[in-house]
Amino acid sequence: MDVIMPKMGESVSEGTIIKWHKKKGDKVKRDEIIFEISTDKVDTEIPSPADGVLVEIKANEGDTVEVGSVVAVIESNGEAKIEKKEEKTETKDVELKKQEKEKVEPEEEKVEEKRIAKTESKETGEKSEESEEVESGEITEVTMPKMGESVMEGTVIKWHKKTGDKIKKDETLFEISTDKVDTEVPAPVEGVVSEILVGEQETVEVGTIVAKISSGNGKSTVHVRKSEKSRIPEIKEKEEPASVHENFTEAKASSLEEEIKEKKGSSKFYSPLVMNIAQKENVSYEELEKIDGSGLEGRVTKKDILNYIENRGTSKLKTKKDVKEKGSKELEKSFAEIVSRMEPGYSSNEVQKIEMDNIRQKIMQHMIRSRDTSVHVSAMLEVDITKIYNFLKQHKEEYLKKENVKLTYMAFIAHAVVKALREFPLVNSSIEGSIIIKKKFINLGIAVAIEPTGLIVPNIKGADEKNIIGLAKAINDVADRARSKKLSPDEISNGTFTITNYGVFGTIFGTPIINQPEVAILGVGVVVKKPVVVEIDGADTIAIKPTMALTLSHDHRLVDGMLGGRFLKYVKDILENFDGNVV
Repeated sequence: MDVIMPKMGESVSEGTIIKWHKKKGDKVKRDEIIFEISTDKVDTEIPSPADGVLVEIKANEGDTVEVGSVVAVIESNGEAKIEKKEEKTETKDVELKKQEKEKVEPEEEKVEEKRIAKTESKETGEKSEESEEVESGEITEVTMPKMGESVMEGTVIKWHKKTGDKIKKDETLFEISTDKVDTEVPAPVEGVVSEILVGEQETVEVGTIVAKISSGNGKSTVHVRKSEKSRIPEIKEKEEPASVHENFTEAKASSLEEEIKEKKGSSKFYSPLVMNIAQKENVSYEELEKIDGSGLEGRVTKKDILNYIENRGTSKLKTKKDVKEKGSKELEKSFAEIVSRMEPGYSSNEVQKIEMDNIRQKIMQHMIRSRDTSVHVSAMLEVDITKIYNFLKQHKEEYLKKENVKLTYMAFIAHAVVKALREFPLVNSSIEGSIIIKKKFINLGIAVAIEPTGLIVPNIKGADEKNIIGLAKAINDVADRARSKKLSPDEISNGTFTITNYGVFGTIFGTPIINQPEVAILGVGVVVKKPVVVEIDGADTIAIKPTMALTLSHDHRLVDGMLGGRFLKYVKDILENFDGNVV
């Protein structure tokens, strides 16, 4: 069985082998650690994919190889075919005794290995990583979830667990923020958090591995880095020294490593990949220390050092400190200017400056993008909802007891919208360049307000398969879980049409912004009793009717005035001609 260099992130294309935990001819068990790797994003241990014998090692310590390359071979069928004089002379009895000894004394071997590792660490003057024994087995990778069709990245706001903590399935592991939602992400399996690869407030692409959970019955060692002192993995001398770049000289490679080892005041860790690039491009220790890392705990990544090299010696190169100080000064300056322009000369003590929180900034960016993407046109009409009003008045409590569901106007509006989307499927579409994507499924988004200043749009998947009671239950369910941050990533993505109910706050009329990449959104106003002119027996008369304003904002690139108007009129007709038997 081939052991390959794993892919440790969407943008990671190569990795460096730091250490082999097994040598050629050693027996290995499934999920037992066989080697360690380093990339520009993470250092991690790689487990064996199967039981067997390590018959070949194709990449040495210090070698950098591409993702997918074969680095070792494990013989999983019987004993390895390795010629050794000692093995030829051993009898079956001796082999059995050895196996029994291995079973009886595993703990002693582990203690000895730890003792040796500790001794080696002291000799090199470096601090070893502290370790914890935790339950392990299958490693489950936790990735940055996709929280919307147009969402390409997310920010880790907070970790609810730390490395080594036990976690149950569906227990909250961390919180993320995107331009559509702040939400809690649950653990996909029960086990132990073996690695956290992305720090708090770090933004990564969707699909990036952010953590690993170890689950199973065995025991393994989870490394918890207590010190981030600069350290360079030692590369053991071999008959044929490995070279990452053939044009590196051995003296040149070792000089930077020795320089960093001598600098005991450093607080940064540099991966072998970053070191290789630094050596090749003649980046000194002092220059490395100046680079602001964007990786976990400020680690310098491949992207960081390449950006530094590209802009070295130019005015484009600025540290985070420079940018932060400049931004802070500009903010203070603009705030002072705003105060100075106020009449009749208010002081800064009489106004309050409030920084936008993360979700408000994301909403702002999303709304601006929608404004700049879609050609917004809005149409509004009033709906006489007397029949629905009377139905709710008579049967609301009955359905609460019988179906355990609280019926509101939203369920009836959602049902009417689903029927209208079936009749006018272009309104249930999206635009990709010059291509129209007409969707045969209906995933109805319901905008939910979250205190203090948030907004989230969970989707009711397969809304066209539900009746009014089913829609009412689904609306209540997603709204409750949205406010308690219990939505799954799948419920935030792949929406096809959105309804926003600003009438719940008493608003009569509004012009909502389209939820990208959809092409229309329906705004629902508050129900108001008002005098209207009605015709009775051929004569006009005035009657008091419960009415509601519906606004359709649509993307005029696809939904023109005729299609938008017909869609809205279709929804109005269904609501005004409501039949109580369809519930």
